[in-house]
Amino acid sequence: MIISRTPYRVSLFGGGTDFPAWYHRHGGSVVSTSIDKYCYLTCRHLPPFFEHKHRVVWSKIENTNETSEISHPAVRAVMEHLELSRGVEIHHVGDLPARSGMGSSSAFTVGLLNACYALKGRLINKHDLSMEAIHIEQNVLKENVGSQDQVSAAYGGFNRIDFHPTGEISVTPITLSRDRIRELNNHLMLFYTGIKRTSSDVTQKFIESLDAKRRQLRIMKDLVDESIAILNSNQSILSFGELLHEAWDVKRGFSDKVSNPDVDKLHAEAIEAGAIGGKLTGAGGGGFLLLFVPPEKQRRVREALNRFIHVPFNFEFSGSQIIFADHDADYTAEAIARVFQPIQAFRELADK
Repeated sequence: MIISRTPYRVSLFGGGTDFPAWYHRHGGSVVSTSIDKYCYLTCRHLPPFFEHKHRVVWSKIENTNETSEISHPAVRAVMEHLELSRGVEIHHVGDLPARSGMGSSSAFTVGLLNACYALKGRLINKHDLSMEAIHIEQNVLKENVGSQDQVSAAYGGFNRIDFHPTGEISVTPITLSRDRIRELNNHLMLFYTGIKRTSSDVTQKFIESLDAKRRQLRIMKDLVDESIAILNSNQSILSFGELLHEAWDVKRGFSDKVSNPDVDKLHAEAIEAGAIGGKLTGAGGGGFLLLFVPPEKQRRVREALNRFIHVPFNFEFSGSQIIFADHDADYTAEAIARVFQPIQAFRELADK
């Protein structure tokens, strides 16, 4: 049995510039961090004693005999991509809900790829893991998704991720003192709005009008450099929060689906209670609200937003990992025969 653990991410700056339709022409950059909330996937070869060959447990339970019959698109795509011929059993559990702007679908794809490679007895490096996940989501499943979520899930850490017109993707850890990292982490709060949405649906309209969004996307990319400069300087950390507020104002102009009256009201309540800046994580439309709040004002913000779930978190730096690996029992026909031959011989002796 194999168990993989893959982190969710919080995207801070540059979102939108990580879509291939944009960065293949103009390049793109994001600042993103993985957090200590995870997607767990267990995989094992399914013993041949059942009527079904494959079993997949997520929000549904699927028992099938053919890979093509599996309804979960990422599971089906990964199994076909890796040409898994033996029966498998896959279980998924996550610390955070799906369709919530935390990169959950990409964390699932990355984690499943990592686990299935381990099941085949192979280790895959973080670069190849992220690139294969991008290929599956964008080219196989034809999802309208960017390329930062897969990279953040695979690599982990607090990074600047650059997307080059050639298609290359480079990951540069943002090196800060432990105190500066802790200071930033202590100013961030995460609230679950309860509004579920599919990232692909939110981004469809945005992708269709990329050329009309050139100004906003160039501003988003510039904010990446400015945010890193703030963190690497002696400037007050509050400047980072002000920049987050500016980024949200720009992002709201991407599409009328990025925000809505309920989200705008929630954001305004947080600002009034003491938050300096905030944004919906991911493509927008719902999910989690990330807020930048001085520690002395966080109690007021929690009280103002007490109808929503507050999710404390810390940055994490490991990325997708195999946290358990055990050799499968041998379920080949020859091994099964070796088990049952003595039993059959005993039965024959007892019958005499």
